[in-house]
Amino acid sequence: MSTTMDAFPADTFRDPAQEATHAPAQAPARGKARRSATAAGRTRVKVAMLGFVAIYGAIAGKLVYLGLKGPEHSNTLGAAIVQSSPRPDLLDRNGEVLATDIKTSSLFAEPRRIIDVDEAIEALSSVLPDMREPSVRHKLKSGAGFVWLKREITPEQRFRIHRLGIPGIGFLDENKRFYPGGGMASHVVGHVNVDNQGIAGIEKYIDDEMNLNELHKLGIVHDRGLKPRKLSLDLRVQHVVRDEIAAAKERFHAVAAVGIVLDVHTGEVIAMSSLPDYDPNNPSEALEKDRMNRATAGVFEMGSVFKTFNSAMALDSGRVSLNDSFDARGGLAFGGQRISDFHGKNRILSVPEIFIYSSNIGSARMALKVGPQGQYDFFTKIGFHSKLKTELPEVAMPLWPKRLSEVSSATQSFGHGISVSPMHTAAATIPLMNGGKMIPPTFFVRTRAEADAMAVQVVKPETSEKMKYLFKLNGQIGSGTRADVAGYRVGGKTGTAEKIENGRYVANKRFNSYLAAFPIDDPQYVVLVTIDEPKAEKDVGAATAGLNAAPTVAAIVKRIAPMLNVPPRFDLAPATLASN
Repeated sequence: MSTTMDAFPADTFRDPAQEATHAPAQAPARGKARRSATAAGRTRVKVAMLGFVAIYGAIAGKLVYLGLKGPEHSNTLGAAIVQSSPRPDLLDRNGEVLATDIKTSSLFAEPRRIIDVDEAIEALSSVLPDMREPSVRHKLKSGAGFVWLKREITPEQRFRIHRLGIPGIGFLDENKRFYPGGGMASHVVGHVNVDNQGIAGIEKYIDDEMNLNELHKLGIVHDRGLKPRKLSLDLRVQHVVRDEIAAAKERFHAVAAVGIVLDVHTGEVIAMSSLPDYDPNNPSEALEKDRMNRATAGVFEMGSVFKTFNSAMALDSGRVSLNDSFDARGGLAFGGQRISDFHGKNRILSVPEIFIYSSNIGSARMALKVGPQGQYDFFTKIGFHSKLKTELPEVAMPLWPKRLSEVSSATQSFGHGISVSPMHTAAATIPLMNGGKMIPPTFFVRTRAEADAMAVQVVKPETSEKMKYLFKLNGQIGSGTRADVAGYRVGGKTGTAEKIENGRYVANKRFNSYLAAFPIDDPQYVVLVTIDEPKAEKDVGAATAGLNAAPTVAAIVKRIAPMLNVPPRFDLAPATLASN
């Protein structure tokens, strides 16, 4: 028995009595463990559920936030729309469009939404090759909310890019300035930058006057709220002036030319052209030095046309009359300097003869009789010592001697030692032709009543009558005969000035001009033509203003007089020399 019993291992054989004795003690422990494990499992499930709720709650909250916020780029795009804001149309005095807005598309990107920058660049460059430039890659990798990629793309380019379906690439419709006449009136109208903001000419003036930039930022200005602005230019006259000075520039192989037409009763600029000009549809051309606005932003020694103002000064002072005479023999010496005549008569000349023979000596003696202070005061009255007051931003300050002296007064009498712009010269002629009233030039339409309200009497009416006589005389028997047009009675004064290089006058480089008014018996318009560095034609042998600037004025007047409703007259007596 013992052997059999020894066959069972001691640790596997349990006495039922013992089992009965230990069983009640182990059962409560196992139940507690099972209950503990079950509670832990429930806790983990609750935690997991809470986690899922929190995650999905966050996602739902974000979706609600994004839904309320709208597109991520909306704010930045709004700023871009402000930059490409609308502008008022610019019209000439007859309603012809000089500048207007057209709609165009611009390409932008939202780099944060770009999935693959390399892929986007590869696709875009299939339509726009310049998208391969490093700057584009830099923009797309910037992580910014909005960047411009290319402004003013064509409809075809927009269509092709749209078909590519690149995420994060979009388009905005913008206002683009368009100038139907190209360079026809570029130095007056000016131009805008890529954001449609005026940066030159009347475009810039309008921005400053209307405070357009600030209004656009505030969202106050809209396309429908802008009324067209009417300029004083007559597009027909502008075309003629530009056409004729272009022909003169080419014919006389000049480097530049200017043409101006002013209304003597209102101060309105009817035409102004400075060649070479530029196409405002391509504003980068304006940065080229040769294309500067010489009409208002350039100052020049105008030469003998200044005898016009010196004569008016002398006559208006009361110290010189048309019947006076001055010794024009020999020369006039100031220390080492000597004043002489280009076409010397070597005799005593009357005031009208000094004017029509363009005597430097006679003009200098007239100035000396009035005195430097009198000349200074007169030149100040007609604007030669201050910046021209007009709307155009590009206006140059005149240059004149700061110290009064007899020699500076003598040289200024024939246009040396003082530099003004062609527009300054034309504007200062207005009171000499309209009875003595100084009216500032304007590039906007102005009525005669409005002009009279702001006019300042700077010259006696009788002085104006004497200047009209001198202009008429010179146009009929003096250096301006080639400017006359049968029936339209053009009077004026020539100017042939040597240009200064490195502080010295250069004989073969001239600045020629003809300052005119018509019809000279009752002037309505001032016309000024300047030709910079003209060359003499074959078989002529000279390049004087009487041979190039004066006939250019004639060509202009012949075409514009009918447009301006100036009737031809053939019943008026010719001018005669009052004193000889």
